[in-house]
Amino acid sequence: MKRKIVEIDEAKCNGCGQCIPNCAEGALQIVNGKATLSSGVFCDGLGACLGRCPQDAIRIVERDAPAFDQAAADAPAAAAHRQEAKPHACPGERIAQRRAAPPAPGGATGASQLTHWPVQLHLVPAAAPFFQGADLLIAASCVPFAYAGFHPALLAGKALVIACPKLDRTEPYLEKLTAIFTQNDIRSVTVAVMEVPCCQGLVKLVRQALHDSGKKMPITVEVIGVNGERK
Repeated sequence: MKRKIVEIDEAKCNGCGQCIPNCAEGALQIVNGKATLSSGVFCDGLGACLGRCPQDAIRIVERDAPAFDQAAADAPAAAAHRQEAKPHACPGERIAQRRAAPPAPGGATGASQLTHWPVQLHLVPAAAPFFQGADLLIAASCVPFAYAGFHPALLAGKALVIACPKLDRTEPYLEKLTAIFTQNDIRSVTVAVMEVPCCQGLVKLVRQALHDSGKKMPITVEVIGVNGERK
């Protein structure tokens, strides 16, 4: 049958997930970093998710689609099945925010200062809410392990992304960083790297992304020695 139903422009979608809570029927989910219509039978075509997409990637079209099934959309078992049947979705991609614990006195290592999830640059959406107005810390993946004071000295009060310029493909990193700088009002940027030469690639990526975004701001570079000392 031909009826109105949601259509998502994957080229525009950045996987921010802001549309998901606005679909009461659970017809939308994030798969491989993109919003996806899980099944036509769960979409009523009324468009409650419209206007919630900062990328204007969602619209209502009229096309051949299965009839909307309210009973199926309402069934708890069906909802649970949709949650479990995400073959390409990763729980690590779900955005979460929380309040950081107060830093330990005297800069001693204490409670976690992480205020959001995810943190891996490949996984984090460019339009994640925790980037807006944030002091951004971009850390090489080894830094939190090498530097014991990472949380109180570097992370406290900042949004975090981690990346490895040595082992990962850097083209997607450049694209993602450029999008983060372009789409958000970032207040400051700190790049934390190890003293090894390959880590300097991360600093170059950040500088290039800032240039490509048209934003101008100073970059603070923190260097951690291989023995765990802050240079």
